[in-house]
Amino acid sequence: MTTPGAPELRAAYGGRRAFVTGHTGFKGGWLALWLRDLGADVTGYGLAPDTTPSLFEAAGVSEACRHVEADVRDLPRLQSALRQAAPDYVFHLAGQPLVRRSYADPVGTLATNVLGVAHVLEAVRREGLRCAVVVVTSDKCYENRETLEPYAETERLGGHDPYSMSKAAAELVVAGWRRSFFPPEVLPRHGVPVASTRAGNVLGGGDWAPDRIVPDAMRALSAGRPVPVRNPDAVRPWQHVLEPLGGYLLLGARLAGVGTDRPGDFCEAWNFGPLAEEVHPVLRVVEEVLKAWGGGTWEERPEPGAPHEARRLRLSVEKARARLGWRPRWGLPETCRRTVEWYQAHHRGAPPADLRALCVRQIRDYLGGSP
Repeated sequence: MTTPGAPELRAAYGGRRAFVTGHTGFKGGWLALWLRDLGADVTGYGLAPDTTPSLFEAAGVSEACRHVEADVRDLPRLQSALRQAAPDYVFHLAGQPLVRRSYADPVGTLATNVLGVAHVLEAVRREGLRCAVVVVTSDKCYENRETLEPYAETERLGGHDPYSMSKAAAELVVAGWRRSFFPPEVLPRHGVPVASTRAGNVLGGGDWAPDRIVPDAMRALSAGRPVPVRNPDAVRPWQHVLEPLGGYLLLGARLAGVGTDRPGDFCEAWNFGPLAEEVHPVLRVVEEVLKAWGGGTWEERPEPGAPHEARRLRLSVEKARARLGWRPRWGLPETCRRTVEWYQAHHRGAPPADLRALCVRQIRDYLGGSP
């Protein structure tokens, strides 16, 4: 079996304390549920959900964690929450996640995505915590040249839009704090291994963000309308949300010294995305979603004059495969089937406990059926 495996993750997180920022969001909610199923004591720190419905409310994520509703831009509040949680692991996922929204609120995007990272690292430093820190940025942190070549972790950082630029800046913040305050070469002295992660476009149940193809498709199909598609030929590194989350958990384990006697070697940036053969255009995703839904149609709706969005983006995951032993497990058809399964359960009116159980079942299926 490829990593991560259930026994390894349970050994790393069972009985440990984990602090997750952004647990009220899509990826953060799934991560909180996964950590809780591994036996971790989870504290979630984030704003109220910014969509209705939301995974946090629909699946009752608050049942799986200690819920702290607060802003990562509030350094004193964040510092206090970290002090009380005394975590062994910090996963920072809170942020403004949308390219289009960054055009409408560029300063707010920077405040959340850049200062938020600085606040998490500074709060850990001020409190003298000894914990593994995984900071989640984005595959859009790279200076996108619109080529067919996949971006490796050594590629130049940049960004055409405020969102992408904010994620590139967040990577610089991580690197700066690591060099200044948490250098890997003296890890035993300070006890804070820090790494960053860059993941592709994620699919999965419970995402209702605007201007994303699967949430747009679910809204349309649930209402019996054609799925609106803005850019059918745009290429993205699609993956189920559990793929990068599994990478984050495996990376966190290595930072904490589980499975290695050299945790400082993992204090770097890491890509998590699909294999080269699983990088597809938007239209292929739509076709798989319609197949999984059991019918439906789509229609192209171009938006002349819309804000710039990259048309091609690919990630190299060779580093994660070679050094972490991480490898994606679900191809696009399985990813879409699992995603649609969740939305159809929600569409039928499944209560939070059932949707939460569905999340846990999919997590265990992803790990190979291990409880």
